Amino acid sequence: MLIIKILPGENIERALKKYRNKVRKTQQLKRIKENREFIKKSREKREGLEKAIYRNEYFRKNEE
Repeated sequence: MLIIKILPGENIERALKKYRNKVRKTQQLKRIKENREFIKKSREKREGLEKAIYRNEYFRKNEE
């Protein structure tokens, strides 16, 4: 749960900006999206490997 302290007389827009920044910094939205479905460790590892291979090939092509 995120707690944002609002000073008396503070603008609501300023409070919303503080809230958005705190959500972004704590990566709360990312964790919520990850928890939608269970992903097996083997599948996670495989997807990470595929991503690494893709990135490696992409950067290698752009180097030349």
